[in-house]
Amino acid sequence: MTPELRTYLTDLTNAPTIEILWAMHCERMADYGFDRLLYGFTRFLTLTSLGDPNDFVLLTNHSQSYMDTFIGEGLYAQAPMVTWALENEGACSWRVLAQLMDQGRLSPAARRVVEFNLRQHVTAGYSVSFKSISSRAKGAIALTARAGTDQADVDATWDQHGNDIVLMNNLVHLKILTLPYMPPNQSLTRRQREALEWVGDGKTTQDIAQIMGLTQGTIEKHLRLAREAMNVDTTAQAVMKAAFQNQMFVLEA
Repeated sequence: MTPELRTYLTDLTNAPTIEILWAMHCERMADYGFDRLLYGFTRFLTLTSLGDPNDFVLLTNHSQSYMDTFIGEGLYAQAPMVTWALENEGACSWRVLAQLMDQGRLSPAARRVVEFNLRQHVTAGYSVSFKSISSRAKGAIALTARAGTDQADVDATWDQHGNDIVLMNNLVHLKILTLPYMPPNQSLTRRQREALEWVGDGKTTQDIAQIMGLTQGTIEKHLRLAREAMNVDTTAQAVMKAAFQNQMFVLEA
């Protein structure tokens, strides 16, 4: 490991927010020719679903129009490299897509995803699927090479720097899991977060009212709004989801 890479990895581990971490990572990956990244993580994986997209941790520098189609219209669910990431760990060259196409092993839905990506100049790159110890959790990142780059050139870059690139992406993934992530329309106010924290500590509504110096009715309102923000039915689910997103017991949220 070079001193420069060691310094960069140290800076990554000290990143105080996901936004700063992601900006650092996008800039670094661009140095290797990957100018568009898409990171995804779910804790709600089942045998038949990745869970609600609203519950994903999604980070990207792709265009909004790309994301509106790929995620918003559900293309990700049929994307061949997403399927690969769910079934494997480690790194994979996108040359496998050409092989699957040539062998006629892609479903019509998967072919439509590939054709959409071709139109968006998402044609060459690598995917990294991260190791998970939970059957409900999975994370991966797609590294898209600059438009016009040949996959052979990407593979040559990977042959030279692939180990370092995987190391950096693994570290970014692990760091993301420690930082607060607030999806659109799911962030909590300070009072909502505090009320959920006390629920997580086993306090009753009456206890929380006394601790926070508020009425029980106000505490119940904070908890109701927290459930709505988290898009869940019960306070216990809100506590779990907020904990997954690292929105609870943080020094700054």
